[in-house]
Order: sequence, then structure tokens, then C-alpha cells
Amino acid sequence: MSDCTRRDFIRRSGNILYAAASLGAMPGCRKTGTPAEEWGGFKFAMCNESMGELSWAEQCRIVSEAGYKGIEIAAFTLVKEGVREIDADARRQMVSVMKDNGIECAGLHWLLAPPPEGLHFTTSDAAVRGKTVAYLDELIDFCGDLGGPHMIFGSPKQRNTVGISIEEAKKYFAEGLAQVADHAQARGVKILVEALGERLTDVVNTLAEALELAERVGHPAVKIMFDFSNTADETEAYDVLLKKYRKHIHHVHVQEMDGRHLGTGTAVKDYVKAFQTLKDVEYDKWVSVEVFDFSPGGKVIAEESMRILRQIEDKLV
Repeated sequence: MSDCTRRDFIRRSGNILYAAASLGAMPGCRKTGTPAEEWGGFKFAMCNESMGELSWAEQCRIVSEAGYKGIEIAAFTLVKEGVREIDADARRQMVSVMKDNGIECAGLHWLLAPPPEGLHFTTSDAAVRGKTVAYLDELIDFCGDLGGPHMIFGSPKQRNTVGISIEEAKKYFAEGLAQVADHAQARGVKILVEALGERLTDVVNTLAEALELAERVGHPAVKIMFDFSNTADETEAYDVLLKKYRKHIHHVHVQEMDGRHLGTGTAVKDYVKAFQTLKDVEYDKWVSVEVFDFSPGGKVIAEESMRILRQIEDKLV
């Protein structure tokens, strides 16, 4: 190596080490004052299942016109038996429609909700587990083909204990994720373990348990996410949790604590400190609106939730 090349290498290495030492924030986040470009603000997305009766084009139009930059997809809303029904041409068309509306795929969630029927990730039945892992592999390709960065692993009914202990269920959970992790990484997708409250499942109820499971897998394609309404079993405030797990959180779901859309409860007041924390660490991944009461309709949910998100933003410093 010549002296000139060596000096360039040392200079570049020093810059990299400086940036790494300066971050200490969520993956993809920067602290104010680093040499990196300025933070671009929150990236808001909306989950599509409240619009399941509408065409894909109409779903994308509603999301775009309400001011979101991404759409998060529950694959079961688009199929009769499974994602293999959506062939390569149809997937390219879905991407084209998103692009035409100025939005992106923010990822997938409700991964194992039927259809297809009969999936279970933590059952002691090896054949069922094998079938379920195989479908997760299909979802990885679907997500990758749509350009989605993340797959949110919630699916409480498909990970509950059935005649086995919680520890056995976690063992099967980790083993299944390990089987698909290389494939996910090859497709540019991360699988994010979602902590769900005890009211929904008995397997992985807190962020600490979610992180423990991800670390048991020990693969860069398996991480965790944060969901406001799924903090019922936590003992710390939203902002404290976000600070504590900031290095590991790759996605955020937001809704009122009862699962309804933003604006039907007290989120505009209660979530300010949490969003201030996200702003302070310059979180630049998706914040996605996920609701469980679809009765107001997708258009109302999209518009009213965005109105509250903007009100929360206005309160930040």
C-alpha cells in the first residue's frame, strides 16, 4: 500500500470510527451535530387492513392523499389462500401503483393471520411448524418483491402455547426465525419480533422478552419493534422504553391505547414525550398507524390519524 493510499485509508477509517462513536441511537438514527445530513422528519405509514374491501389502487390513493409516505400490508387482506396467488406481474403492478401515488411499501404485518389456514409457529407438531416456516419464507419474497424493509411478527394466535410450556414455545419461535433469517437478509428484509400483551398471547409480552428472543436467534435480520398499544405489560413509560431499547427498535406502530384510530382517545396528549424521544434520536424508520376498529372506514381513519400525528409534531421542540 502506497503512502498516499495508506493516508486515505486512515482518514476514511477515522471518519467511520467518529461517526460510530457519535451515534449511540436507534439503527438508522443520528444525533444532532454529527457530520451526516440533517434529519428529514418522521416517515408516517398506514396499515391497509381497514381498507381490505377496496382495490389496491384505491387503498394507495387514500393513504397518499391523507399525507402518508408508506403503506404497511397485511397479506391476508389480498389473497384467498396465500401470497403465491400474487404472481410476479401482479407484484410489479402493486409496486407501480405505490410509485404512482408517491408512497412506498413500509413492510408486512399480521404475517400468519389466515388465509392460509392451519398455520402455527410454536406448536409441538413439527409438520405444522414446517408448513408455517415455509409460508414465512414465501412472505419474505413477497415483502422483498414489494420493496418492504420489515416484517412485523405479531400473529398472537399463531404463536400461543398449545399443550407446551412458554419456554418450549420460545424455543420453537427462535428456531423457526433462525431457519428463515438468511433468506430474509438476502432479500433485504428484517423480521421484527413484536411484544404483545398477555391479553393477546402468552408468548413474548414485553420488549425485554422480544429482545431476548431476537438475541437468541443472533442474526442481523431478526430484530424488534415498538407498539404503543402493546405496552400494557410494561412497567415503564413509553419514552423510557424508547430510550432503553432505542438501538434495537426498527419500526413503530401507533394507535390509541384501546386500538382505535388516533383522535378517538388521548394520544395527542399522552404520546408527546415518546415522539419527542424519537425526534431527539432522529429516528428515521417507519411510524405506522395500525388500528383494530375498522368501522369508521379507511379514509376517516387515515385522515383523522394524520391530523393527530401533525398535532403531536406541532408540540415537539
